[in-house]
This record gives sequence, structure tokens and C-alpha cells, in this order.
Amino acid sequence: MGNLLSKIKQMNSRATSESETLYCVYVAIGQKRSTVAQLVQILSEANALEYSILVAATASDPAPLQFLAPYSGCAMGEYFRDNGMHALIIYDDLSKQAVAYRQMSLLLRRPPGREAFPGDVFYLHSRLLERAAKRSDQTGAGSLTALPVIDVAKSSYDSEFPS
Repeated sequence: MGNLLSKIKQMNSRATSESETLYCVYVAIGQKRSTVAQLVQILSEANALEYSILVAATASDPAPLQFLAPYSGCAMGEYFRDNGMHALIIYDDLSKQAVAYRQMSLLLRRPPGREAFPGDVFYLHSRLLERAAKRSDQTGAGSLTALPVIDVAKSSYDSEFPS
């Protein structure tokens, strides 16, 4: 995280206009509150809060909030992209969003798929990640770059990734 912050800070120090600034949206899904607080401290010490947005749905938040947090963060990133600016969005981590979606789907009595995950969980992730795009000059020339983090070591659905 430190290398990424230093590179972004270096890029933003050379920016001569708002359209050259790289805005960062960090979406913390299912993280501990202390981890989110540490991240805020790191961003503050690096003077990165002026061009950063932190969306947090912590582990103690209800599953619907953890499910919706990536979409909220993406909408914020799309604002920059659609207005001719550049944004980077980091989803940390989407496997916890999948677990939240599984909890919601089971409560709604939707038919479970493999490992009790709903059949459309991967469609949800692909639809979310496809929203990151570079606009043409005719449509504003903004961009949104997504960096998804997925914990496959502890994930109960890691067998899906090769397919």
C-alpha cells in the first residue's frame, strides 16, 4: 500500500489541472474497524485524504451494507470518470461481498448453487468490474480503473477461479 500511495502522490504532484489528478476510492468490505482506522491513519500521514474516498462496510455491519458498499464506491468513481477525470477504485475484498450476498440470498430462500453461493454471484462481480472503463474523447475522456482483491486462500469458492 505504501508504494501505491507514493506513486499516486508523485503523479498528483505533477498534475496541473483537476482532470490530471488521480482520485482514489478505497472500498473496505468486511474489514475490522481497527483495520479501517489504520488505513485512515496511513492516508492521513501520506496527505492522501485530499484525493481519496474511503467507503467502509465493516465486519460488524449488516450483510446488506457489505453487499452494497462496492456499488456505492463504484458510483463515486464513475462520477470522476464521467466528468473527464481519472479514478482508481480498490475493492478490498470482494470475497467478503460474496459471503454477504450468500447470507442475504439464503435468508430470501433463493436456491443455492455450488457451496451455497447463489448462481449469479460471479455475474455480480463481473458486472461490477465491467463498470471500470476509459471514456473516449467525445464522451469526456475520463477513466475508472478497478483493482479487485479476492481472498482465495480462505475462500470457500476458490475452485471457481480457474473456470
